[in-house]
Amino acid sequence: MSPIRHLLAPLAALTALTLLPAAPAVADPGPPPNAMASLGDSITRGFNACGWYVDCTSRSFSTGDNSAVNSHYLRIRAVNPAIGGNNHNDARSGAKSADMYGQAGTAVSQGVGYVTMLIGANDACTSSESSMTPVSTFRANIDAALNRLRTGLPDAKVLVLSIPDVHRLWSVGKDSASARTAWSLFGICQSLLANPTSTAQADVDRRNRVRQRVVDYNTQLAQACAAYGPNCDFDDNAVFGYPFTLNQLSGWDYFHPNATGQQVLANVSYAAGFGW
Repeated sequence: MSPIRHLLAPLAALTALTLLPAAPAVADPGPPPNAMASLGDSITRGFNACGWYVDCTSRSFSTGDNSAVNSHYLRIRAVNPAIGGNNHNDARSGAKSADMYGQAGTAVSQGVGYVTMLIGANDACTSSESSMTPVSTFRANIDAALNRLRTGLPDAKVLVLSIPDVHRLWSVGKDSASARTAWSLFGICQSLLANPTSTAQADVDRRNRVRQRVVDYNTQLAQACAAYGPNCDFDDNAVFGYPFTLNQLSGWDYFHPNATGQQVLANVSYAAGFGW
């Protein structure tokens, strides 16, 4: 290398480094909250996690107080006892994205500092493929809810969780006679789970389209959270990507997480969040 090139090389390297985009700053989560609320559907309500077709909010991955589940609430309480008793489960079994605006309003009225949102399974798991919520409608519903939170709770941290991979329900349960019976008897997620043993191309394609709808919903959740600003954190599809097993689902409906499933959901989702 010539002397001139030898002198210019470090300068070129420095110039190249200055042209690289800066890594986004990691938002400071701040102190752990003194109150929290959970928004969502039957998963957040702990449905079927402790009894026959009832909500089991004590076993909710988010705001439950069952020590075996070790929810977000209990983990935060371990480092900030002030949150004790201020765990509001505003979710409702059967809820869809359209219900998030109302639930967000409830959270605002409670003045919480932390909100979890897990919604979308019921938008995809409907009586038929044609009745799934359109992606654009889903996004509008999520935007409306997040805007209400941002306006009413400008300092609160919001954790938006990805929808579980409902296609995996079919994958882990299709060979179980008990699961197939429950799905049929209770009409569970027929958009996906109808004809569970069929290998006909039409059924394969239908299942794949339902899964893609969930993927599309999760994409919208990520984008909506990014648009919200630094107080919103998306789980980067941690919940969607978790390979849950049949023994983590309720033996009554083979759809909702049982207590063990709620524990796993708490582990996966909290690790993907703000890190208090």
